[in-house]
Amino acid sequence: MKRSVNKTVICIIAAVIWVGLLCLAIYLKSVFDYKQAVNEITMEDVCISDLPDGVYLGGCDVDFIRAKVEVTVYGGRITEIKILEHKNERGQAAEAVIDQIISKQKVDVDAVSGATNSSMVLKKAVESALRAALN
Repeated sequence: MKRSVNKTVICIIAAVIWVGLLCLAIYLKSVFDYKQAVNEITMEDVCISDLPDGVYLGGCDVDFIRAKVEVTVYGGRITEIKILEHKNERGQAAEAVIDQIISKQKVDVDAVSGATNSSMVLKKAVESALRAALN
């Protein structure tokens, strides 16, 4: 009887360990995919002065971080960028990149130190909005 209880306990512990390892593997795969997606983000130059006046929506999603923005273009200049959504891990500071984009009138500005991935996602979301203006 005691041997049966021990065998049951060992089977339960083994099952819990197996499920835990499976969950860990899935999580690590998600982190790998997220990091790869961020590394694959490239910035393409958009000639802002050629864009028609208007308000344009754009977004970027790499699972752990996503952003949606509204970009206002007037007179060939970016006059305002509103962050409609910014899901991030610890990248709240990255939102300062928006001010840089407006002041420099270009998307490919320096990332915010300590929030590089969030900065990349926000910049790509702005670029996406500006590309929408071309269509």
